[in-house]
Amino acid sequence: MSNTQFSKGNMLQALHQRQGIFVIPNPWDAGSAKLLAHLGFEALATTSAGLAFSLGKPDGAAVVTREEALANARAIVAATDLPVSADLENGYGDEPGICAETILMAAGIGLAGASIEDATGDPDSPIYPLELAVERVKAAVAAAKSLAFPFALTARAENFLHGRADLGDTIRRLEAFAEAGADVLFAPGLTTRDEITAVVRAVAPKPVNVIMGLGKGTFTVRELAELGVRRVSLGSSLARAAYGAFLRSAEEVAQKGSFEFARDTVPYARFNEIFR
Repeated sequence: MSNTQFSKGNMLQALHQRQGIFVIPNPWDAGSAKLLAHLGFEALATTSAGLAFSLGKPDGAAVVTREEALANARAIVAATDLPVSADLENGYGDEPGICAETILMAAGIGLAGASIEDATGDPDSPIYPLELAVERVKAAVAAAKSLAFPFALTARAENFLHGRADLGDTIRRLEAFAEAGADVLFAPGLTTRDEITAVVRAVAPKPVNVIMGLGKGTFTVRELAELGVRRVSLGSSLARAAYGAFLRSAEEVAQKGSFEFARDTVPYARFNEIFR
């Protein structure tokens, strides 16, 4: 462990503990991380979907390996001086011990935090039973607490992303994860004011992360702050925005034989200066 990692851990914890809200955007590689740091964001988080797409793989099908995820996170950590939290999906294994091992490996590459979710990766049984989900979070928390520096552990309840719009069960899971020692609680897929407010109240005073950019819900950062949300992530939305522009541009060339897309691109010189 370096003093830099210790300071990054403190920085990320302080962001969650201070009054107000902060946005933690999700780069998918070193270049996108540098662009986000250039814009003044205070922390970064990796994106499993953004990484999967950059590797030419689908997300959520357990096809991105732990080694690939950690290599990506290492590159993002090295790209800036900002604290980074990693999307570690389900910890890359069902057993609580594997979750703990993954957290320790994540800390070993310079991360200041990470998330563990209760999604199995199995479409026939997409969510872990509550008891096992809690044991997995407890193991991850124990691993995080064993470190010699602050490491923010986010616990995710994935019901809403897997067609299970059960707010009651989602809140029960988040409350149990909070009791198990998770630092941050996160239920991706919440879209209404009532859903978000219910989750924030249920786990208070622990901070809640809400994801925006899924195309559902039109809250601003200010509106989310008024609901008591402490952290806002963007998931794969920035990666999809970049890949979407790439796809539309390439489609123009392939289908029309024209190059009008280049009129709206950011100039070469600006990128070169940012990355200098």
